[in-house]
Amino acid sequence: MKTPTARLDKLLANLGYASRREIQLLARNGHIRLDGAPIPRADTRIALTPDLESRLVVDGEALDPLPGVALMVNKPLGVTCSHKEAGPLVYDLLPARWRRRDPAISTVGRLDKETSGLLLMTDDGALLHRIISPKRHVAKRYRAHLARPLTGAETALFASGTLMLEGEDKPLAPAVLEILGPQDAILKVYEGRYHQVRRMFAAAGNHVETLHRESIGGLTLPSDLEPGAIRRLGEADLAAIFAEAGSGG
Repeated sequence: MKTPTARLDKLLANLGYASRREIQLLARNGHIRLDGAPIPRADTRIALTPDLESRLVVDGEALDPLPGVALMVNKPLGVTCSHKEAGPLVYDLLPARWRRRDPAISTVGRLDKETSGLLLMTDDGALLHRIISPKRHVAKRYRAHLARPLTGAETALFASGTLMLEGEDKPLAPAVLEILGPQDAILKVYEGRYHQVRRMFAAAGNHVETLHRESIGGLTLPSDLEPGAIRRLGEADLAAIFAEAGSGG
């Protein structure tokens, strides 16, 4: 398969480094180097090989990730998955230059402001839709602390495939509830409806006090990834997302 190429100025502009005119100046002044040698012309075409990030240096720094990047974030409480709302946004956790990329880095689904835990982000639209597609049956696992003790009837209710959320006309797909203690449980869902986990417990007569997403598919939030921290995903991580997919995957 032929290796794709891109003009240097377009590549760096799309990665958020600067305008094309500014990149022309950087190149002319010897600030862009490939394999240690300066690239004096910004219209030079560059082969987009997997090792380019270690070979191309811009202003003394290794190249940012090429398009197709995927990230995991440990989303803290109080941070919103939106560009529009007031207050701290999950996009503020990205390096400033990464927030100017085109195509943009977007969240894969959302976690509400008061939910913490594993959030994926990518600029790869095909990957994003593959993860969130209901046909893929990618599970999301949440740890919930509830306001009132569980009755034990919730397990069968959530697994039934008949539970209707308020304001909706289609029942939820079966979900798996594991009761850990009187007011603590893990819930595994295979859909991504609006505030789904909170609304499921509300339908069962309870209220979620804290909610944390632990995993997506077979990808689990690492214990050493601090709240607010970001880690790039490798091929094995991406494969793990789909490793636990159901029959629709």
